[in-house]
Amino acid sequence: MIAGKWKPLILYFVAQDGPTRYGQLRRAVRDVSDKMLIQQLKELEADGLVKRTDYKEIPPRVDYSLTPLGRSLAEALVPLCSWGTENMAEVTRVFALRGALNSKGL
Repeated sequence: MIAGKWKPLILYFVAQDGPTRYGQLRRAVRDVSDKMLIQQLKELEADGLVKRTDYKEIPPRVDYSLTPLGRSLAEALVPLCSWGTENMAEVTRVFALRGALNSKGL
């Protein structure tokens, strides 16, 4: 349900900000393409983690919020986020090493 790079980040930002407009998510989840963000939001909605509310207004206004299932998953991810924050230096070092090995074709 949260496979990939973007879904945990999307859940994190929607959990932090409550109902979140698409533009807010686009700015918060840096480096994601519009196509990928839309795809990930549709999958999260189909899986029952995110609720999409379309206000049927001109100009269009849509926001995203967590369902109860999405909220419980976001809470379960908090320890993982804490681990990532506490180990950021080591994770960065490992990724740099991996990148160097990949660039040498190993």
